[in-house]
Amino acid sequence: MEYLYEKLKPLEPEARPLSPRQRLKAVNGPLLSWYESHARVLPWREDPQPYKVWISEIMLQQTRVEAVKPYFNRFMEEFPDVRSLARADDDRLLKAWEGLGYYNRARNLKKAACLVTRCYGGRLPDSYEELLKLPGVGTYTAGAIASIAYGLPVPAVDGNVLRVLSRVLASREDILKQSVKRQMETLLRETMPKENVSAYNQGLIEVGAVVCVPGGPPKCQECPMYSLCLARRQGLLDSIPYKSPRKPRRVEKRTILLLESGTKIALEKRPDTGLLASLYQFPNLEGRLSEGEVRAFLEEGGACPTEIGSAGEAKHIFSHVEWRMTGYRVRLAGDIPDAYLAVEKEDVRKKYPIPNAFLVYTKQINGES
Repeated sequence: MEYLYEKLKPLEPEARPLSPRQRLKAVNGPLLSWYESHARVLPWREDPQPYKVWISEIMLQQTRVEAVKPYFNRFMEEFPDVRSLARADDDRLLKAWEGLGYYNRARNLKKAACLVTRCYGGRLPDSYEELLKLPGVGTYTAGAIASIAYGLPVPAVDGNVLRVLSRVLASREDILKQSVKRQMETLLRETMPKENVSAYNQGLIEVGAVVCVPGGPPKCQECPMYSLCLARRQGLLDSIPYKSPRKPRRVEKRTILLLESGTKIALEKRPDTGLLASLYQFPNLEGRLSEGEVRAFLEEGGACPTEIGSAGEAKHIFSHVEWRMTGYRVRLAGDIPDAYLAVEKEDVRKKYPIPNAFLVYTKQINGES
């Protein structure tokens, strides 16, 4: 249903346009009215306890809402409170996180849970400043927890909010700069309502997620800030928000080996630091090896491959590197070499956290392809 702008349209004489602060204050009423009738039903909104808000906000970093929903529900069953998270076995925690990516988020959750258990009696602090002391909690997450769970009047500025504010204000500043984010946070502190801050912050985030959308044209006719948006008025929607160009990713070629012996498959654990730290993976080698090179490598290591077949090509993009993978499915005579862990294939699905970078190959072992 088209939003009723005219009832909420502010008076803004062309000869005396609103200042940035006046413009953002004028947003408050339309935004709260819109959110009241347009908020999506989400599992963490139904019962906004601090723990649930915290977990959901960490999961939602760099992950779509629809993708997070099943993970959130499963995580709540596995770790229903701070204390159970603090006690979590690392492999069990990472397995519960498997598929969400950016695994340092899960590691920081456990570190923070241990700190909250030790220093705050198992309850997340109700202070923005104290929340910022928790591992993995930055200004956005602290603002989200403080405002949504505790009703504190502090902003929660993420990429969605930066996009919305930049367009409303027609700001050409680079939203990837921390200084620009801090400026927006300051503006919101000065203009956001002191009551109903949970709905206000979630409303801004919601507009950025479903109306002023990333990666596509904004749905201006559905926006509660239609009459206030300077980028729309000035025809700048294609150029705002501005993001400085990122450096090109480094490309790495890798050869993935699915080494099978009977009902067992070879895995290895990655180092405790660096990319995908402490997770499990299929043995892999740098470069793109031919079938003959794979056979020679295995025989040199004492393995006896009886059959080598293609496991397909795959690509995975990290923040600063792109893996281009070639896989081989190898049947061995005898046991898995001692250099690797020999695990039951069924346990790959149930027990060992394997990152999504290897999803194409994990599905083959799990019989999903």
